[in-house]
Amino acid sequence: MAQLRKDYEEFVKRETEIVVIGPEDAKAFQKYWAKNKLQFIGLPDPEHHVLKLYGQQVKLFKFGRMPAQMLVDKSGVLRFVHYGQSMSDIPENEALLAGIDSVNA
Repeated sequence: MAQLRKDYEEFVKRETEIVVIGPEDAKAFQKYWAKNKLQFIGLPDPEHHVLKLYGQQVKLFKFGRMPAQMLVDKSGVLRFVHYGQSMSDIPENEALLAGIDSVNA
């Protein structure tokens, strides 16, 4: 999430909303968001409802949920998906921003 925070203004310039969905409960999300002063939306998903809808994987031997990045356009169409194979398998912001630019072109 630190990488998203770093370039948050670039996402805002592109009229893009960042939504982070995680396995923690609402109280844990609220505490983390306040402590880190995150400007984007955090959606708690402790029962994995959203995870299941989008096919995000859980690998118990790799610390739980694998990262997944998705780009949904303004009409609700899923335009880009990256399912991480490890906790560090996360695309750079430049790749996400380029994808946004491509969708908006």
